Amino acid sequence: MNKELKKEIEKEKSSENIVAGQAEPVTEDNSRRSFLKKAAIGGIAIGGMMGASIEDTVAFTTQNVKRASSPSELKITDMRYAVVQNVGRTAIIRIDTNQGIYGLGEVRDGADERYALLLKSRILGLNPCNVEMIFKIIRQFGYHARQGGGVCAVEMALWDLCGKAYGVPAWQLLGGRYRDKVRLYADTASPNNPEEFQKTMKDRVERQKFTWMKMDLGIHLLRDRNNPDILDKRLVNNRFWNGAGGQYTMNQPGTQLIDYMGYGWREHPFTQVQLTDAGIEKMCEYVEMVRNVIGYEIPLSSDHYGHFDINNHIRLGRALEKYRLAWLEDCTQWWRFDEMRTLKNALETPICTGEDTFGLRGPGLTLGFKDIIDAKCVDIIHPDLATSGGLLETKRIGDYAQEGGVAMAMHMAGTPVCFMANVHCAAATENFLAVEHHSVDSPWWGNMVKMTGSQPMITDGFANVPLDSPGLGIELVDDVVKEHLIRDDKSYFEPTPKWDNSNSHDRLWS
Repeated sequence: MNKELKKEIEKEKSSENIVAGQAEPVTEDNSRRSFLKKAAIGGIAIGGMMGASIEDTVAFTTQNVKRASSPSELKITDMRYAVVQNVGRTAIIRIDTNQGIYGLGEVRDGADERYALLLKSRILGLNPCNVEMIFKIIRQFGYHARQGGGVCAVEMALWDLCGKAYGVPAWQLLGGRYRDKVRLYADTASPNNPEEFQKTMKDRVERQKFTWMKMDLGIHLLRDRNNPDILDKRLVNNRFWNGAGGQYTMNQPGTQLIDYMGYGWREHPFTQVQLTDAGIEKMCEYVEMVRNVIGYEIPLSSDHYGHFDINNHIRLGRALEKYRLAWLEDCTQWWRFDEMRTLKNALETPICTGEDTFGLRGPGLTLGFKDIIDAKCVDIIHPDLATSGGLLETKRIGDYAQEGGVAMAMHMAGTPVCFMANVHCAAATENFLAVEHHSVDSPWWGNMVKMTGSQPMITDGFANVPLDSPGLGIELVDDVVKEHLIRDDKSYFEPTPKWDNSNSHDRLWS
């Protein structure tokens, strides 16, 4: 680490005026008027509000963000984290700078914060506004599924920082917006019983005002607690797999060995679990029950069927055709293009995949979204922005899909930090359909952040695109986040000096 950067880091750590990323008190020298002049020098053109001066416009749009910045002089000085109890565990990262402003990002739900911390030594001292350059430096450390979480977390935080530095929303930095509000689809977990599930779905539509729904529709629904033997009439080969319990039946986190003979670790073609006609009929009953509640005006997507092969998916898909589902999601592994193409050609219902895919072109020489789209094996791509590469890469994925006549929905099971990153990306991508809201029933989820602009996060089933706040448009509510930290790590954005230095030569070519 060079001496200049070390001085910057020590200055930040020792300063009493910079606490948790807050800037020094605004003075005449670093007032918004001064910031406007610096931004103008940097080539920023900010349109004024109707009847207001440019300076009044900037004062209004940044009134809730106590920041002063000279973007060309920004340097990254630290990366810190906090892990919250969201979908098991989700790590929020904070990238700090020499000017007191910071950016928030998020490692994908269920992933390890060390995927992001590994990257700290690669980005210290760099200007966070050079987002694409930094992404190319760290991209080699990303991979599919949760392993892409670190790269994506950093990319999110950089756009948040860059937006705050220049005083504009992240969507503006992506090229502008196509929409002022983003449609959400409400994910709804498997029912404990059909009657309760009906009430939940009705509440989603009538009270929460969602206009797009998704339901789990899997072989786990075929059990009957009062009649355990009924499963034998609905599934073939289920007893060998201990009841074929569900997609996530596997060893618990923290165990040393993976049970490769366990159902949850068997890929779809390798179980020989089959649906009987009685099993298919029962799954159709659940879908009909939901349609009777929400009607046919509202799109209804489906997911988490279980691990059985394409032949059985075709049988199930044909039985479900009359319910006009919005899509069948992840019927097999995303890289099995031939199987998905077979399914797509056999059914009228759209086929969807992508939540575990990293990058338009994939990491290194591996497959990515370009290969999925070029294979013409899906109708809808479904990237998770916390795996796919972050805001800009996901927008590029959407743009490439649009050229191939493929629409884009967005998978999201994170905190409001990742949620708002999705909102900005969705606003800037033309062929977008809807983004997932996974934590509809969590009473504290939305309280983890406060919006820095004038609109609430969500109104009647739509996310509001921040129009008058920079970056991602949010700040953490410290007390709420601290209340929901995971049990085994109560640290809250503590310094991470052991990740400051790299001893690796990372170049991929000679």
